[in-house]
Amino acid sequence: MRIALGIEYDGTAYNGWQRQRTGLGVQAKVEDALAVIANETVEVTCAGRTDTGVHASGQVVHFDTRADRSTRGWLLGINSNLPDDINATWANVVDETFHARFSALARSYRYRILNQLARSSLYRHRAWWVHQPLDVEKMQAGAQHLLGENDFSAFRAAGCQAASPRRTIHSLNIHRDQNWITLDISADAFLQHMVRNVTGTLVAVGMGEQEPDWIRQVLESRDRKQGGIAAPAHGLTLVGVRYPETFALPDHGTITS
Repeated sequence: MRIALGIEYDGTAYNGWQRQRTGLGVQAKVEDALAVIANETVEVTCAGRTDTGVHASGQVVHFDTRADRSTRGWLLGINSNLPDDINATWANVVDETFHARFSALARSYRYRILNQLARSSLYRHRAWWVHQPLDVEKMQAGAQHLLGENDFSAFRAAGCQAASPRRTIHSLNIHRDQNWITLDISADAFLQHMVRNVTGTLVAVGMGEQEPDWIRQVLESRDRKQGGIAAPAHGLTLVGVRYPETFALPDHGTITS
């Protein structure tokens, strides 16, 4: 049978999602835990690979197995064999047409910025501390230039292996709650480092270093060197993946607007 799982993790201790030849990936921990329950080797496929230090509250994976377990058994079993910084949040039996990556309609990420003079020890692994005042209204104005289908070459990592730089951003919203700034972004898919590069470039606008229209110029340049810095990985969280309703998967935090 094919099983889909919701996975959350604190990415601080890991070299990203993918199983590593050197270093530790979240995937290895998940597969090793499932192998104990299934009593066989298990290989999982994820909705989106996250980079070193990036977190997830709504990662989705699927795997095939000959083991016959209830969804409750899979959920309790994997969590009893995972470290404290990784856990499954739900388990569903799905048909063989489901694919965690290729069936996904959209992925959603959240980036958190702590915008205050003093740093925070408690949030040092969960938010980007920016002590300069940020103008959220200007950041939001700049963000509007990124909506829709575009060539995002100016916001992809140099080593990005995606076949095409074209992606469609469905929504990009930035709001402030006292000293916290949250950037919520949803797209059909993302290029490597795309969210971090978008965030870093928008922060340059928020600091007053550039005007909002500069975002359009960066986008049209298709040149990564024209944009801002990459925001640190530890402020980023994969919060949800949206699938067709026919798969009847749980609501796991996808940003829809």
